[in-house]
Amino acid sequence: MAFDVAAIRGQFPALGDGWIHLDGPAGMQVPEQVATAVSTALRAPVSAPGGVFPASQRAGAIVDAARHSVADLVGCDPAGVVLGPNPAVLLQRLAEAVGAGWVIGDEVIVSRLDHQQNIAPWLTVAQRAGATTRWAEIDIETCELPAWQYESLVTHRTKVVAVTAASGVVGTRPDLTKVTELAHASGALVVVDASSAAPFVPMDIKAMGADVVAVSATAWGGPTVGALAFADPSLLDRLPACSLGPNQTGPGRLELGQHAYPLLAGLVASVEYLANLDDAASGTRRERLQTSIGSAKSYQAGMLGKLISELRGLLHVTVIGDAMRRIPALAFTVTDVKASNATVHLADRGICAFADDVPSGVFAALGVAEVGGAVRIGLAHYTTSAEIDALVEAVAALTSVS
Repeated sequence: MAFDVAAIRGQFPALGDGWIHLDGPAGMQVPEQVATAVSTALRAPVSAPGGVFPASQRAGAIVDAARHSVADLVGCDPAGVVLGPNPAVLLQRLAEAVGAGWVIGDEVIVSRLDHQQNIAPWLTVAQRAGATTRWAEIDIETCELPAWQYESLVTHRTKVVAVTAASGVVGTRPDLTKVTELAHASGALVVVDASSAAPFVPMDIKAMGADVVAVSATAWGGPTVGALAFADPSLLDRLPACSLGPNQTGPGRLELGQHAYPLLAGLVASVEYLANLDDAASGTRRERLQTSIGSAKSYQAGMLGKLISELRGLLHVTVIGDAMRRIPALAFTVTDVKASNATVHLADRGICAFADDVPSGVFAALGVAEVGGAVRIGLAHYTTSAEIDALVEAVAALTSVS
C-alpha cells in the first residue's frame, strides 16, 4: 500500500485557503486534474453527439468515456450507466418510471438511515399510486440498520427496497447482503444509494446484490454530476422513458436534455484521480480503483478510529452511534452547547463543520434536536492526523461556549 496523504493534498488547490476541511459529507474539494479537465472541455469545440464532424464526435466520446468510468467504479456494464445532474434528480426519474404501474396494495420499503434523495421520490410515487410505504428502523443506540427486520418488512407485494450503502450523517454501513437476498426472493427491485460510500469503499454492484446503484461525483471531488448504474442494462428498455427523444434506448431513456459535456469530462478525470490514490496500484482502471479505494479505506479507518477514541475521551462529548462497519463520517453532541454555537466555535478556529439542529432524517429518529442538535463532520482523502488533533483540541475547549 502506498497511500501518500501529503502527495494527495498537493492535488487540491483549495486546501491552500488555510481551513481544515472536515465538511466531506457535503462533497470533497476538487483536485487540480478535475478542474483542468472541465476547463479544457469548455475551451474545446463540442457539439451534440450524432454528427460526423469533430465537435460532435468529441461530445459522443466524452459521454462514452463517462459511462465507462462509472462502470469501472461500480463494476457494471457501461450500457447500464445513466448520467445526470445529481442522484436526487436521477432517483426521482427512476422512481417515476418504476412506479408508473403501481396499484393500491403494492409496497415500497425505505429506511430511516437513508438520505432524503432515496426516500422522498419513493414516498411521492407510492402516495400517488395508493401504495404502502414500509420503514426500516435504525437501532437508536448503535445507529445500525438491522437486516433481520427485513424478514417481516419484505412481502410478495414489495416492489422496491431502497437502502443506503452508507450514511453520510452517522457513517453506518449496513450489511446489504441479507437485505438484497430477501428483496430478490420476493421479486423486488433493490435501489442502493452509494453516494456517500463510493469514495471510501470499493464498489461491486454484483456483490452488493443491487439492481441499481446511485453515485455522486461531488462526493469524491468530482463535478456536480450523478449516475445510476444498472446491474442489468436491459431493464432500462423495459421502463417508461422520460427522454425528449421518442426513440431513445438504453441509458438515454432516463436522460433528459443535453448533457453538460465539460462536467462529464471532469467526471472521467475524477475517477482517474480515485484510481491513482495508491501509487502502487496497477492493472486496468477497475483494478486500480479497487486497490486505491481499498487503501483509502484502510487509511481512513485509522483516522476515524483515532478521532472517535479521542472524542469519547472528552466527558462533555457524546459520539452518536457505534456501528461496526462505517465510513469516515460522524456526528456528536456537546453537553449544554447548541450545535450551531459549536460550529461557530470551530469556525473561529478554522475548522469546517456542520450543525444539524432541525429534526429530520436520522436525527429525527434519534431525537437529537431535543439536546440542541448535533455537530456533523466527515473526513476526506486529504485529512491528516494533525487536523484530527486540531478538531479534538477545539472540541475540548467547548465546555465554556453557550
